[in-house]
Amino acid sequence: MAKKDEATVMEVDGDKSATAEQIITKFPINVLQLVKSAQMQHGLRHRDYTRYRRYCTARLRRLYKSLKFTHGRGKYSRKTITESTITDVRFLHIVLYMAERAWSHAMEKKQLPDGPNARQRIHLLGRLRKAVKWATLFAQLCAAKGDSRTSLEAEAYASYMKGSLLFEQDQNWQSALMNFKNARAVYEELGKYGNIENQVLCRERVEELEPSIRYCLHKVGESNLQTSELMDIGELEGPALDLFKSKLEAVMAEARSQQAASMTEFYWLGHRFPVNNARTRVSILKAQELEKDLHGSASDSLPAEKKLAMFDKIFSAYHDARSCIRNDLATAGNAENVKDDLNGLDKAVSAVLGQRTIERNQLLVSIAKSKFTKQRDDKGDKVTKPEELVRLYDLLIQNTSDLSDLVSSGRDRNPEEVALVEECVIKGTVFRAERCFYLAKSYSSAGKRAEAYLLFCHARSLADTALEKLQMTSNPDQTLIKDLKVLSDNCRSNSCIEHAAGIMEEEKIPEKLSKGVSTISLTGQEKKENKVLLEMLDVYESAVGDHNSKVVPRIERFPPPFQAVPCNPIVLDIAYSSIEFPSLENRMKKDKKGIFSRWRVGRIRSRTMKSSCPPRCSSEASLPPSLDPNSPCHRLSSTDRSPILPFRGSSLATGDWASSEGRALVPLPGPTIAGGRLSRLFLPPPPTKSASPFFFSCFQICGLVWVLVLAEMHKGLEAALGTPFSSDPLSPPPNPIVLVISGPSGVGKDAVIKRPADHNDLVKLMERTYFVTKEEFLKMVERSELLEYALVYGDYKGIPKQQIRDYMAKGFDIVLRVDIQGAATLRSILGDSAVFIFLVAEIEAALVKRLLARNT
Repeated sequence: MAKKDEATVMEVDGDKSATAEQIITKFPINVLQLVKSAQMQHGLRHRDYTRYRRYCTARLRRLYKSLKFTHGRGKYSRKTITESTITDVRFLHIVLYMAERAWSHAMEKKQLPDGPNARQRIHLLGRLRKAVKWATLFAQLCAAKGDSRTSLEAEAYASYMKGSLLFEQDQNWQSALMNFKNARAVYEELGKYGNIENQVLCRERVEELEPSIRYCLHKVGESNLQTSELMDIGELEGPALDLFKSKLEAVMAEARSQQAASMTEFYWLGHRFPVNNARTRVSILKAQELEKDLHGSASDSLPAEKKLAMFDKIFSAYHDARSCIRNDLATAGNAENVKDDLNGLDKAVSAVLGQRTIERNQLLVSIAKSKFTKQRDDKGDKVTKPEELVRLYDLLIQNTSDLSDLVSSGRDRNPEEVALVEECVIKGTVFRAERCFYLAKSYSSAGKRAEAYLLFCHARSLADTALEKLQMTSNPDQTLIKDLKVLSDNCRSNSCIEHAAGIMEEEKIPEKLSKGVSTISLTGQEKKENKVLLEMLDVYESAVGDHNSKVVPRIERFPPPFQAVPCNPIVLDIAYSSIEFPSLENRMKKDKKGIFSRWRVGRIRSRTMKSSCPPRCSSEASLPPSLDPNSPCHRLSSTDRSPILPFRGSSLATGDWASSEGRALVPLPGPTIAGGRLSRLFLPPPPTKSASPFFFSCFQICGLVWVLVLAEMHKGLEAALGTPFSSDPLSPPPNPIVLVISGPSGVGKDAVIKRPADHNDLVKLMERTYFVTKEEFLKMVERSELLEYALVYGDYKGIPKQQIRDYMAKGFDIVLRVDIQGAATLRSILGDSAVFIFLVAEIEAALVKRLLARNT
């Protein structure tokens, strides 16, 4: 029973919610405010339609996801938005942002640098049609699901989109005018009601629509608008005016073409040059219109940045005209009259271009002068330095010289050309005076009083000369005369100031000298040096100094001072090879050398070889018995009393071994000298057990005789060499060292390393003079065959490891002469296993003298 009651309650609640949904079906949307805020926040503040289109795409994706209104997960199945679908205001937002995305895509194509081509224009119109389609659907849905204000705004929005499409199509201007008027009427009514923000937005929209309406009236023929009035309208800003501005450019080009049809000659300094090319006429007319705006009565109110932009447009127009003229010259052929006219026209256009260049640079000078007298704290502007004005006046002097040369290049000059040349000469003198004045200012700021004084005097003389020439002309420029008088007075006052400052500094020299002498310490303690920033990080003190002074910042010491580098002590054992050791022959124990004892040793040796040595053996196939501790021959030689020659550098220190096919190896007590043997003696193999006793007795007798002969030879060798044979070495093995010498250029590294190399044969100088190709060098680097390498003046240099190993194996000491960079690298590699020496000059002057002497 309880469950039935609960079900009844739930059904009642469900009926109430359904009824509420049926009652609340009107959604309020402030369309204009929503669109304007999205446009200003996402790109259209800077005319970035691409960014705004991407925002609309992202916004649509979020709306689809939040409403779960997707078009299928796998296969795309489009879902339409109808009146029954709209259960949330966000469905209306989807339709609105679809229209905005299509419109922004069309405007993106419109804003291309060179304008849309034919194919892009077709795409642009297609996107505008798509925007009109979505705007119309938005108006229909708002009429059914929105309140009255929302429906009215949606109708105005759809009318604006339709008018934009017709405006871009260049046809049916009457329909476009009607749509724009409908939108304006709606926004005018909406601007009378609502909050202040909404009223301001509606009025701005009305102002944006007004130029398009006036242009449509102009195209229909119901308005008498002039081209200049259209230009004034085009100066307005706003996203809705972008289509109008593109149309305005087309109107201006059409107007210039109509005027160019009536323009047949170009007047310049009394000359008339025919203009036959239509493109040349249009470019010249465009430049002349901009010149009228630049020199008109309203030019004083124009900001400097806008004037500079107008100058750039004038330069572009005149350059286009010159390019057309030169193309006509190239195709003129042999017609001399046509060529003369084109050359004269090119000269005239170039002269006008030079005059406008001078005017533009004078504008830059005026801007720089306005910032020259400002303080640094004024609005955070950058203060102009005198050097910048000097560079600008250099440009002006060059421009006046080029213009004078261009005008005076003709043979027959009329009075107007002569007057222009004289004007260029006077302006050049004025610019030289100004340049000299600001150059003196630069020297004055650097504290060079004498140079500044002379430059101020020279600038005053140039200003007086230019003033005299200007006053002699028939129509002098009063503004320029006034500027020259001010410049002359400034030069005079500044020269007096520099003269006085120089005298005061001269007077203070003895005082400074006496103060410096009085502060000299007689105890030898010098003045404490200012610490740099890295040495006083715990103290809050500025290391940069005042921004107006030219004190060098104390950040870190540069160049860094020399530091002592710890190294191992140098021990050069160069006298070891020259020491004569005393003879130890008297202290050696002498063996008894009887006949029977030698016969016994030979017999033992023969039996040992018979029992342990293999029948066939090669010294190349196995270790020598003297180097094998497990060899019976080695045990025999250690107990044998037969002498063995030890030599430093011999191939076998315990004796020589002889071998042959089918014979046994028998140790022969003979020395090895320079890799060769004193003798090669072969003994027959010992007899087998099956041999007869007589043959065995003969073999023993022969062996006894042979041992006696070897003993006599051994004595003779000892007597000839003057020293007994021993298995111990005469001297300990060598221990080569690596010596690294580095230092700056010219310090004397070559002179230092030359001395030990001249007096000691065991010192090997390792200089990097082994030349290989770059590819081979890089392969050696990859194979880690270099101890150290670096790129010096575009060439790779390095030290091979194998070369050092070879010489150290022979007992040579190694001396490496490298630069400071190479020494640092070797220090990190070798560490304490090498000796590092850093050479410095006794004084800096001596090092400079050596470098000058060898022209480096």
